[in-house]
Amino acid sequence: MKIVDVRSIPLRGATHDTGWPGGTDPNEQMNTLVEIRTDEGLTGIGSCFTSRVLVEAALTLLKPGLVGETPFEPERVSEKLRQTTFWLGRGGTVEHAISGIDIALWDLMGKAVGQPVSRLLGGCYRDRIKPYASILFDDPPVLREKLQKQFAAGFRAIKMGWRPFGRVSRKLDELLVKTARDTVGGDVELMVDAGGSEQFWPHGVGWARETAKMLGDYGVTWFEEALKPDDVEDFKELRLGSSVLIATGEVLTRRQSFQPFITQRAVDIIQPDLTKCGGLSEGRRLAWMAYDHGVLLVPHGWNTGVGVAADLALSAAMPVARWVEYQTGVAYIDELLDPPFKLDAEGFLRIPTGPGLGVSLNPDAIGRFSR
Repeated sequence: MKIVDVRSIPLRGATHDTGWPGGTDPNEQMNTLVEIRTDEGLTGIGSCFTSRVLVEAALTLLKPGLVGETPFEPERVSEKLRQTTFWLGRGGTVEHAISGIDIALWDLMGKAVGQPVSRLLGGCYRDRIKPYASILFDDPPVLREKLQKQFAAGFRAIKMGWRPFGRVSRKLDELLVKTARDTVGGDVELMVDAGGSEQFWPHGVGWARETAKMLGDYGVTWFEEALKPDDVEDFKELRLGSSVLIATGEVLTRRQSFQPFITQRAVDIIQPDLTKCGGLSEGRRLAWMAYDHGVLLVPHGWNTGVGVAADLALSAAMPVARWVEYQTGVAYIDELLDPPFKLDAEGFLRIPTGPGLGVSLNPDAIGRFSR
């Protein structure tokens, strides 16, 4: 069996609010699926966190090295693509495209051998995992309604992020966290994402340290992106004095970018996005590096249903995985797959057991979103 073609599938028309300044146009094109086809008619699907224009530009470079390859060696093929394009930029657009290709290769291999990707990654340590509903902060009355909705839907862990947290006042920050804790009670895990990767993030370690102390008073599980994404030294300082777990990593690509955060224990949790960090192959390398240094790995999941499926596969194959991110109310997650994901009675997500990623695309949704 040989790979004969690769194509991109843009997603637009239902792009969710990102929390970035200025909001998000539903027609903005931020996620692109990648489909790999073989000479035997078998296909694999992956997801890239970048626009189709950039994916297509990257595929112009990558396709000659992909066509003719075997679908049974995703790690080698992805690394070959990475190594043979390094002079065009390590990370960024090319790496995002390689991420989607790599996920598709694992999906393809799983389908070819009739096994779930989670097993092919090394074996399943669990058959389900706790998802956390991932939502944006809002004014306290609106935030309360959002939290009640997530709790009613069955989520028992909720992460709140970005605006207006860290952008108005310390008083409002505490009011938001207090509102959340009062709304969901003490048995629901709460996480806070400051969004330090936002443009021109103004805060340093002093603000982050005081904020972490406040979050600890309300039993918050982790504090995410409290600092600028590359600030290893300040993350080290913050983590040493923090009563809550410190997390970051969603904008980093390639294992080399994560390495100092892991080996120097700058964080308690790294959060690679498999749709841009290098795919499942790079994610597995990161996961075991983190495990060897006492750092947890929680994949960043603000992308698509295919990305969630990849996160579930990796989390199943890691012995200490505890959570997976689940962005709620998002069409590219809720409508893209057939059948869609569904929480069990205890608020957990089952790991797909079908061949490959174990999910199927909804053709009607693909037709609407890729027009």
